[in-house]
Amino acid sequence: MTIRVAVAGATGKMGQLALRLIEEAEDLELHAALDSKSSLDLMLGADVAFDVTHPGASAEIVEFAAGAGIPIVVGTSGWSSERISEISAFVRGHADAGAVLFIPNFSIGSVLGTAFAKLAAPFFDSIEIVEAHHAGKVDSPSGTAVRTAELIGAARGPVAAPHADQRARGQLVSGVPVHSLRLAGVAAEQRVVFGGDGETLTITHSTLSPSSYEAGILLALRSAPEASGVTVGLDALLDLGLPGTVR
Repeated sequence: MTIRVAVAGATGKMGQLALRLIEEAEDLELHAALDSKSSLDLMLGADVAFDVTHPGASAEIVEFAAGAGIPIVVGTSGWSSERISEISAFVRGHADAGAVLFIPNFSIGSVLGTAFAKLAAPFFDSIEIVEAHHAGKVDSPSGTAVRTAELIGAARGPVAAPHADQRARGQLVSGVPVHSLRLAGVAAEQRVVFGGDGETLTITHSTLSPSSYEAGILLALRSAPEASGVTVGLDALLDLGLPGTVR
């Protein structure tokens, strides 16, 4: 079966990558390529929508697709757990709503790094996250850092975060200090630093090329037509044992 994909944000870097992957895949077909001026009606008739726009536009796109019964893969950052819960309530309230898959990071290595951080979290009282992205990234913390912090918080509860009232100590996400760097010359990197008695542990993932996202994008697009409800994280599709589906 060929999966027809509508790409929102088709003129951006991730959108262009998705267009190439769709063109090269035998089981995928481009239904529509949308830019900021396109009517969302162009998504109608697609088997899957793919949203890689920006935080200001993403909510309308997701609500339109879900309301039209089109499963949507959301790669746009800036979705907090509260906003995702609102979409979850919307999907539950509409029997014919399309599934929504929120994927903070399409990199398999990044997803594994987050899983390892969750595994280590109960064994350390001090945990902080440092994430770095290119200077043009508009949101901070990154969606990946938020997802990592939320899983750490769920795994162990509050961490030791002295002087959290000082702005230089980072933004608290689920009680975990997160420090965001936006620098020229950087693609993407996340370091989760654990501090213990006489030792530290650092789990680092670095993105060296956009090719690291290809396998995750394809997995999400191929999984979306059979999905239901709201799913958070590529890890749910990889069966890593992390909480992924929002009720």
